[in-house]
Amino acid sequence: MAATTQLRTYTVREGLLDEWVERWREEIVPLRLRFGFRLGQAWIDRERNQFIWTISWEGEGSFEERNRQYWDSPERERMALDPRDYLEKTEARDVARVY
Repeated sequence: MAATTQLRTYTVREGLLDEWVERWREEIVPLRLRFGFRLGQAWIDRERNQFIWTISWEGEGSFEERNRQYWDSPERERMALDPRDYLEKTEARDVARVY
């Protein structure tokens, strides 16, 4: 199985960057890990109001399939966290490590 890694860049609504990071750490990270995703590093760019992170999947099925299972899960629904409340723009691109 080849790993899929995504580099995700989120532009966060003005004034919500710290709250987004806190909710990401406390709610999203634990559930992503329970679903078998690996999380790399995460950064904030305060000047651009951006949150940048990496997420990988190396299990059965594709990244897209596992991501759909995550989003469709009762645990994710109970989270009551709609990214649209925090994020103005999202960008995700598949990347490959060279070093």
